[in-house]
Amino acid sequence: MSRTTLSDLGDARMSDDGEQSTDPARGLRQVLPWIALVIAAGAGALLSVGAFLGLYVRPTSDDWCALWKTRDLGVFGITSDFYLTQNGRVTNALLTGLLYSDGMRGPKLLPAFLVVALGSGLFLLARATLRALRLPFPAAAVAAAVLVLEALLFFAGTRAYQVLLWAPATISHTLPSVLGVWAVLSAVWAARSRRRWARGTAVGTAALLGTAAGMLSEPFVAMSGLVAAAAGVLCLPRFGRTRDRFASTWCAAWCLGLVIGLVLLTTSPGARWRRAQQPKEPLTLSGAGETVRDWYRIWETIGGQWAYVGALAAGVLLGLAVVLSSRRPRDGDVRADGEDAGAGRSSGGTFRVAVLVLPLPLIVLGSLVAAYGLRSGYGPTGWTYARTWTSFVVPFLLALCGYGAWLGYRLGRGLASPAAAGDASGSGAQPSPPGVRAARLAALVATGAVAVASTVALVPEVRALTTQTVARSLAWDRQDARIRAEVAAGRSEVTYRPLHIGVLAEPFFTKVYEKDWAARCTAGYYGVDRINPS
Repeated sequence: MSRTTLSDLGDARMSDDGEQSTDPARGLRQVLPWIALVIAAGAGALLSVGAFLGLYVRPTSDDWCALWKTRDLGVFGITSDFYLTQNGRVTNALLTGLLYSDGMRGPKLLPAFLVVALGSGLFLLARATLRALRLPFPAAAVAAAVLVLEALLFFAGTRAYQVLLWAPATISHTLPSVLGVWAVLSAVWAARSRRRWARGTAVGTAALLGTAAGMLSEPFVAMSGLVAAAAGVLCLPRFGRTRDRFASTWCAAWCLGLVIGLVLLTTSPGARWRRAQQPKEPLTLSGAGETVRDWYRIWETIGGQWAYVGALAAGVLLGLAVVLSSRRPRDGDVRADGEDAGAGRSSGGTFRVAVLVLPLPLIVLGSLVAAYGLRSGYGPTGWTYARTWTSFVVPFLLALCGYGAWLGYRLGRGLASPAAAGDASGSGAQPSPPGVRAARLAALVATGAVAVASTVALVPEVRALTTQTVARSLAWDRQDARIRAEVAAGRSEVTYRPLHIGVLAEPFFTKVYEKDWAARCTAGYYGVDRINPS
């Protein structure tokens, strides 16, 4: 009996009529699920660690203010305080009050909620997308892609602690993306039902959620508004991709809600007070140039993290898995150019081009608006507030994965087509040489290796995050016990040693106590007149 080489995997299988037919994709079908499981396990392990670290989160920076204001003013009191004296972000304040209403229990559980909510939302959204395209749903590959995207979002940036573990930042910049994903899912489910009341409810809900988002995060307003506007135009019935105006109406309702929320925010007394602290200068040519330079620095920082290529690799594996999960195509299913038979309609071709091209300019424009807002609000160093990048990093990762899925799908169609496999029934197509088949299998393994390597590259960041978070929690607990004992003994002033983490402010970040909001909020949290350096 002759030995079977790696390149011969899947060359032969029995067809329905009992004759032997070639199948160059069989080896890929056997290997791909295992690669997907390895990737999913690695990324899932990192996310599990991140979620578990929430139990070791302790107050720092804005936590101090949120804790004592929620305790003393209540949920509606802190909401009123934000609207009247802070920044006007009513939704942000309401969520903050609800989260801190039981002390630090809410912030400790929030990281796990974000991981589960975002992951399940993306998983269901991918399922709905594949179903709408009438494509199979390879669960393992989808799970791997989703977990890789989450791991990259939370750990590949420069502010992992702020993006996942620090509640004030996750409420403002991570939670909005979760809200957006689930809002889109609600629209998809309503569209499927085809019931007028369900669609009407979905449109009304979109307006309400958009209004809430408008008073939650300005960068998310810009990014989601651009995406929704573009999607609404593409989904107009005149372009032949939708049968009615529900999708466009839903997008319009979302955009209208964003505008209403943003108007309520910008006209609030709190927003006017905040603008008065750092008046905006008129936009000049030099100012525009500085904004562009800030935008370039942001993307230079993002581009310097090679692990983001893992999103592209995970997409390629997903695209391959979709094709390899399908029935084997017959003659006429795939044209020589790789398009579906009958897919050459001008409207369909234009739509596909728009879907492929639009993500890049939308992300560029959304990130440029964010860069301008950061410079206006925080000055020349505003671009370094990497927690605010989440609003466009999420669509950036989704776009990378989407492009990878498109490439993987095209590659898979070539592998699974009769032209690639040859036809035992005598169609005249020649089977691929063994070397070509081996190269294709090697390409699959290499793509999986890139996805695995990008996940492994995040391990040092997760390890450092774990060490810093746990060590700080232990030191904080010891200091907290001492301070509470001194307060119980009647002390009106206590000493505090700053415990820095995540590049966040701690008490005594400035020499002038009256301007040290972190120290004053810490004193309010402990119920003392003043805290002094330890």
